[in-house]
Amino acid sequence: MQAPLDLWPPPWSLETRATVGGLMDVCEESYASLMRLAPDLARAQGHLRARAATGLELHLQVLEQSRYTTLIRLTYAFPRNPGEGLPCLDPNARLCAYHDAHQVEVMDLHQTALPLYRHYAHPALDAKWKANRFLARWLAFCVHQGYRFGPVSDTGAPITDLLSHGECQSV
Repeated sequence: MQAPLDLWPPPWSLETRATVGGLMDVCEESYASLMRLAPDLARAQGHLRARAATGLELHLQVLEQSRYTTLIRLTYAFPRNPGEGLPCLDPNARLCAYHDAHQVEVMDLHQTALPLYRHYAHPALDAKWKANRFLARWLAFCVHQGYRFGPVSDTGAPITDLLSHGECQSV
């Protein structure tokens, strides 16, 4: 039996112990992928949507824009069954893109089994490593699927309007 093909091999080993330097490498890899998805992110405003061959929409909402950073929310909005309310947002990440450092960091991530901490001591560094490693893999997947955000006029509900009702239940 042939081993499955890993289309998105990480530049870092999955067995490697988390280090600040390793975390920075992961954040740089994520930034490169994010720039492939949203090349004009430093000038983007509002709520953007991208669709790939899968038909599932990827949502990017610019929460704050400054000279060197962009704070965004990135999520899929999975439709629920008719009559069940707002879509399920999963994964649902709040990210900070540092344009001067060419890095993107997970600020908040809603999905199962990855607790996040706000400092860099153990076990927080390990948790941030896992969350940012997840982001790097997800962004690489989105690039591979053909998602791309461009200048789009959108009148849909902003993602923040969906947040209070759109979280998915853990399976």
